Amino acid sequence: MGSRVVMHLDMNSFFASVEQSANPDLKGKPVVVTGSQQRTVILTASYEARKFGIKTGMMLHEARRLCRDVIMVPADNRKYIHTSAQIMKMMLDYTPLVEVFSIDEAFMDVTHSMSLFTSAENIAYLLKARIRHQFDITCSIGIAPNKLLAKLASEMKKPDGLTVIAPENVSRVLETMPIKELCGIGKKMERHLNMMGIYTCGELGRCDEGRLTRKFGIVGSRLKQMGLGIDNSPVIPAEDADAVKSVGHSMTLKKDISSRSEILRYLLQLSEMVGRRARRYGVAGKTVHLTIRYADFSTFGKQGTLSQHVNQSDEIYQGVVKILDSIELEQPVRLLGVRITNLCYQREQLPLFEDERRKAFMVNAMDTVNDKFGDFTVTFGSLLGNNDEKGSHVISPAWKPEGIRNVQVR
Repeated sequence: MGSRVVMHLDMNSFFASVEQSANPDLKGKPVVVTGSQQRTVILTASYEARKFGIKTGMMLHEARRLCRDVIMVPADNRKYIHTSAQIMKMMLDYTPLVEVFSIDEAFMDVTHSMSLFTSAENIAYLLKARIRHQFDITCSIGIAPNKLLAKLASEMKKPDGLTVIAPENVSRVLETMPIKELCGIGKKMERHLNMMGIYTCGELGRCDEGRLTRKFGIVGSRLKQMGLGIDNSPVIPAEDADAVKSVGHSMTLKKDISSRSEILRYLLQLSEMVGRRARRYGVAGKTVHLTIRYADFSTFGKQGTLSQHVNQSDEIYQGVVKILDSIELEQPVRLLGVRITNLCYQREQLPLFEDERRKAFMVNAMDTVNDKFGDFTVTFGSLLGNNDEKGSHVISPAWKPEGIRNVQVR
């Protein structure tokens, strides 16, 4: 199991808690945070709302049916990002080994910090007290010998919990723990394991590894280790993390649409959002992805590879339109998404030809104005009448405060 001591910090009902802290009138009331006033799912539900059965991912009309007094608050991405970044910075006071897992979760390796702070539990209590004092919100913390178990521990007592899984207690804790509680085992994997007669972590740990690898390939060995509570993955701070792999945005539309002209308008807007973010971080992509979610929630995706790496919005748009023209829409569209992958970092240099230089100057000027005065202050003429849909309303749960590694804002 090793001698590491890893902590996992999970903010409780983060978006809703931040809103309740900012507006005391919301405290103690059933609050849900939404990405759009009409056409989106619930991002976070306060614990008061959860008592009625309201959950993350639920449609708004479902929440209203469960609780007619539910209070819906539009998401304020800047507020959540600021609070998250401040909390992550606070964690660095206790160890330099902080790995941001999402906007409201992070791992800390405190193995070499305990001599300064007495114990991991003491670090946890200090953090919880500081977060409550400064932001008036709570978190749950798990302490264990590795990341897998620390995340499991943080889920065991919510809200405002602190759970320690000591090395000598790992087998006892896992024996009757449902496999779905392990990070990395989703509903599909759970169903496959259940069909093999495996329902608990203890049963997974005792399962013959050969049987697992025959069923799942190389993943089978990892599943065996998970069942035993083994995880040797390190806590990786932001400066040591992998480079960005993709940049993407998606948007749930206020109404289902079928018109090609309407679809193209949203794709242009999404292409500008993707291009602007890519330019900000100095990356360009060679593969463009189009995602379409239909009215019945079925999702379709297709990608295309371009002749060169691009981060200009119009070039991304052209690639997406080419993909759109290659498919036949089956039904009205509920959600659209644009993403670029196969990225490379680009040095800042002026293009060789005059028309390309003018275009680069224009794009840089647009980015400068929009950075200062807000998204789409300056935009394409065809988007001027689209004032009700300025950007993605939902911040991704995978957001990280350092860079855009593996990030899609949805």
